[in-house]
Amino acid sequence: MKNTLKIERAVRSITQEDLAKIIGVSRQTINAMEAGKYVPSTVLALKIARYFGKPLEDIFELEPTD
Repeated sequence: MKNTLKIERAVRSITQEDLAKIIGVSRQTINAMEAGKYVPSTVLALKIARYFGKPLEDIFELEPTD
């Protein structure tokens, strides 16, 4: 799953640690999401979208499956 977390964080000038504390996960979870190694649960994705004030689809994008 592609995402724009790193860009969204940069716009707000917050660290991975800051975002992790705000949404209640570890910094490693944020790092894994940004690297495309972890797909967040629906609840977690919604928390992130709400924090950034954007629709879910603006932050997370499903990659086509073959």
